[in-house]
Amino acid sequence: MAAPDTAQIETAAEKFREDYLKTKDQIKKAVVGHEEIVDGVLVCLFAGGHALLEGVPGLGKTLLIRSLSEALHLHFSRIQFTPDLMPADITGTTIVVETEHGRDFQFRKGPLFAQIVLADEINRATPKTQSALLEAMQEKSITVGGETHILEKPFFVMATQNPIEQEGTYPLPEAQLDRFFYKLEVGYSSREDLSEILNRTTAGEQPKIEQVLDAPSILEHQSLVRRVIIAPHVQDYAVRMVMATHPGGELATPQVNKFLRFGASPRAAQTLVLAGKVKALLDGRANVSVEDIRASALPALRHRCLLNFEGEAEGKTTDEIIQNIVETLPTDVGVSAA
Repeated sequence: MAAPDTAQIETAAEKFREDYLKTKDQIKKAVVGHEEIVDGVLVCLFAGGHALLEGVPGLGKTLLIRSLSEALHLHFSRIQFTPDLMPADITGTTIVVETEHGRDFQFRKGPLFAQIVLADEINRATPKTQSALLEAMQEKSITVGGETHILEKPFFVMATQNPIEQEGTYPLPEAQLDRFFYKLEVGYSSREDLSEILNRTTAGEQPKIEQVLDAPSILEHQSLVRRVIIAPHVQDYAVRMVMATHPGGELATPQVNKFLRFGASPRAAQTLVLAGKVKALLDGRANVSVEDIRASALPALRHRCLLNFEGEAEGKTTDEIIQNIVETLPTDVGVSAA
């Protein structure tokens, strides 16, 4: 395989950054504050992953996703997850229709047949319905009645969940959590942001969000992301960061051994590298740096590490343990030649 053209990637990075910032500016017309969350969602989009947003009601999670969908010239669909929602309600079903030649079977597509899907309050659906998302998220296809339907690209799922009011909810299994590129925790707005929210929402004005990107542009940018160069020592840093989350492993920190039950999967390493490539492009570089990897540690790893009983009893969070890894993991370990 030919070596990547550094100059060509740096030139393409200018267009990438321009489109990224145009999309972000459109979202900010409706969403006040939450700078890190907006950036996180856009990193997921351009890296080709899916985003999980967690926060109490009323913080603007759904508004952010709706605003993004309006800024993109893509087919958008919203699914409100409820305990009585069935898999066929989201994937579609085969129905009998009357035709001039008699009865015929036709497949009616469900709301998953879109390019950008808002899965609202995903933890309120039963595991059977949640699992219907798995194939779509991982394989970009849906199988109904033995027939596989390929979803239109790009395909991007943004899910929200409420960390409170857990009665009657179904926590996402680890296998599904691992399929989310980032888990983003949406916090409360600041005093200034809350005042601006009131100015925008109580004065009768509606922000007009313009479409700035279409499917071919997004796919082109996603392809560019994968062409960004990553040096062996930087890739090894991402590998070591993931290995450091494995209890009992050779690189595990004392906190990991004491408070974690399971560590991150290989998908976590893929996430760190791809997110690092997006951040490199935003900085106009054709090469990923160690700092690019470190910047994505929390959203990439927090939902892929599970606390043990002692960690839960002592009130620890995965964020604390991951931050400790970031602070203590050496960056200058040599890499042996393959």
